[in-house]
Amino acid sequence: MIRLVRWLSQEFLSGRFVGFLLAGGSAALVNMGSRIALSSVMRYVPAIVLAYVIGMGVAFVLNRLFVFGSSERGVKREVLLFAVVNGLAILQTVGVSVGLAWYCLPLLGVEGDLAETLGHVVGVMVPAFTSFLGHKYWTFARRR
Repeated sequence: MIRLVRWLSQEFLSGRFVGFLLAGGSAALVNMGSRIALSSVMRYVPAIVLAYVIGMGVAFVLNRLFVFGSSERGVKREVLLFAVVNGLAILQTVGVSVGLAWYCLPLLGVEGDLAETLGHVVGVMVPAFTSFLGHKYWTFARRR
């Protein structure tokens, strides 16, 4: 257990994780702005998904350029692996966003656009940790 805690603290207190959060934060802003704009022309869940794809493109470029660098796999393989990791993360994002916006926040008296926006903010934040590990050890991993 102590080894796990030590490993997690090394992973998530690193400069690379901070860079990942900055890249992800920038992509999240693009994601959020896109979702708000898209919600004016489509329903909430499809807007979340399409905004997520837009944000994911921004995140890939920023992470490859500034956080992880490229692997030996080549850009096409990295894009595929990046999409797989983020495809799993989108399940987390949608589940948390909808769970909060439609069920939890209304119980607290928060409803409508505010509930959807707050739910989405939290939904975008949740997979930061699992995605970091997926991208570090799979998408952009280098052979040792």
